[in-house]
Amino acid sequence: MACETELILQRLDEIKTELDYIKDRLVDADMVLTQDDVESLKAAEKDFKERKTKRL
Repeated sequence: MACETELILQRLDEIKTELDYIKDRLVDADMVLTQDDVESLKAAEKDFKERKTKRL
């Protein structure tokens, strides 16, 4: 029984290590700009240069 518990704990440690590896390589969806986002940023920069808006 103790041997089984040790094996389970060892396997859980291996799984945690694998999950940490995966999480480190995941792309954060909030950090990716869509084409619409890029176009909106360009329009905002243009408006700023034309003094139609100002920085907050």
